[in-house]
Amino acid sequence: MTDNQGDLRHLETLDRDLERYSNLELASSYVSRPMVGPGISLVFVLLAGITAMLFFGQESNSFIVVIAACLGAYMALNIGANDVANNMGPAVGAGALSMGSAIAIAVVFESAGALIAGGDVVSTIAKGIIAPESMGTVDVFIWAMMAALLSAALWVNLATWVGAPVSTTHSVVGGVMGAGIAAAGFGAVNWPTMSAIAASWVISPMLGGLVAAGFLWLIKSKIIYREDKIAAARRWVPILVGIMAGAFATYLALKGLKKIIKIDMPTALLIGAVLGVVIWAIMIPVIRKQSEGLENRNKSLKVLFGIPLVVSAALLCFAHGANDVANAVGPLAAIVQASQSGTFGDAISIPIWVMIIGAFGISFGLFLFGPKLINMVGGQITKLNPMRAYCVALSAAITVIIASWLGLPVSSTHIAVGGVFGVGFFREWDAERRITKARLDMPDRTSFTAEERKRRKLVRRSHFMTILAAWVITVPAAATLSAAIFYLINTVMA
Repeated sequence: MTDNQGDLRHLETLDRDLERYSNLELASSYVSRPMVGPGISLVFVLLAGITAMLFFGQESNSFIVVIAACLGAYMALNIGANDVANNMGPAVGAGALSMGSAIAIAVVFESAGALIAGGDVVSTIAKGIIAPESMGTVDVFIWAMMAALLSAALWVNLATWVGAPVSTTHSVVGGVMGAGIAAAGFGAVNWPTMSAIAASWVISPMLGGLVAAGFLWLIKSKIIYREDKIAAARRWVPILVGIMAGAFATYLALKGLKKIIKIDMPTALLIGAVLGVVIWAIMIPVIRKQSEGLENRNKSLKVLFGIPLVVSAALLCFAHGANDVANAVGPLAAIVQASQSGTFGDAISIPIWVMIIGAFGISFGLFLFGPKLINMVGGQITKLNPMRAYCVALSAAITVIIASWLGLPVSSTHIAVGGVFGVGFFREWDAERRITKARLDMPDRTSFTAEERKRRKLVRRSHFMTILAAWVITVPAAATLSAAIFYLINTVMA
């Protein structure tokens, strides 16, 4: 064998080894890819614990606070994975935003809402569910808050895995209730408050669905079904955008900026009315210019609703970050204060380092795990376009305003998803109405058999039932899990 032949065989062996290594690298990458999200999440949870150690290391009960910080970070991740989909899902499903753009916008506005306007003073026992004096000792209170935090996080995690958007507020409420019952019995629960929360299971989605369906009816009757759609859009789209601006101004004044400034309902409505009129006047020439050269068909109308839809989704994220960050860090802040002061009967403020854990946790959860629920809300319940998605976003703001005015407890998750269902069921009703009218106008049924065969249910019943079931069992499931965790902690720590 010559030297050249030996070199050739050596190169062939090397090529085979490199090919095996390349295949191994690809296989490792494929296997490890599903673990990237959980891996980054674990690092974030550990960093939250280290942060708590740095800020609380010299105090008593520092180990408890570190564990609580890890649980708060875990809860924040789950809120980002599950709850934020309600704000961005319709915009993505309608094609107004790509998944990447939606996540980027949501991360920025969720974080801004949490850090700028979040952290409103929360009661020692979340939402007044449990009487503080029933807890007995500080240790019992701390264990109950830890059980509530862990049970809520586990439940939201399970719901995200199943593909059901649930209320994180209700999850925390259920966790606090379950731990309170385990610690002090059923008499410790504020049952009138719990009854109001149970009523919101029905009130929230029905209000959201009715408002969204009402606006879709308005758009269809005043724009889509008109002979000159573009002329109708020039008249009505500025009005609709003005309504959106006014609704979101009122919504943010009431809910999103309450830490910065306290605004009552009449003042918030006045702010919303003034801003709505201003935006309406501004949008008249904008829509006129934007509609130049558009064809007189439904597809052209989507262009006019794209930017308002993106703006509404961003504002919803800001308000969500301001309000729901307390679901992740409220119990953690209560544990921090109880560990520092040795008391738990007073109202508490959330420390800035705790707020940062909540804000970044929501952002990481959305970035790593949010697409699953965004796709569910935006595309798998019913088909959305920019007009339908706009109705859903607008209904979320208006429904919160109506509920605040009536003093009704509502869930932003239930409102948004209820809006999607409302739009879908309205489309079914409208399609049935048009087919019936066509039959009356043209009695020859054979003209419509093909259309009737094509017609299908426009809302997926399987998703409807799954989500409805998840809503109903959220509070009892979180409560049962929390009670079990409290008993376990109490047994170990006793």
